Amino acid sequence: MSKRTIEPLLWILFSAGGVLAALLIPILSVLFGVAFPLGWLAPPGHEQLLALLGRPVSRMVLFLLCTLSLFHWAHRFRYTLYDGLQIKHLNELINLFCYGGAIVGSAAAGYLLWQVP
Repeated sequence: MSKRTIEPLLWILFSAGGVLAALLIPILSVLFGVAFPLGWLAPPGHEQLLALLGRPVSRMVLFLLCTLSLFHWAHRFRYTLYDGLQIKHLNELINLFCYGGAIVGSAAAGYLLWQVP
């Protein structure tokens, strides 16, 4: 009997995180980092942003963006350590650090998004 591995699931999370991050993070960065501060667009007010975050769909999209981006980072960083630094002998520690960090970060994002009134 062969041992089952979760490696395919990790690759799916890696791919989904990369795609979602590539699509949404540049848009958010341009809006909140350039367009609003330079006055190219009128920035949304605090009440507007809270109303947007009050919608379950908006919270879910932000949670998925945070979670999948963290898992994308974890998988990429894991293989950077494996292949770049050649430290495959620390497999369990690297997995714990990378994927544990992604899980903790996802839980923190979920908690913070849940706390928005």
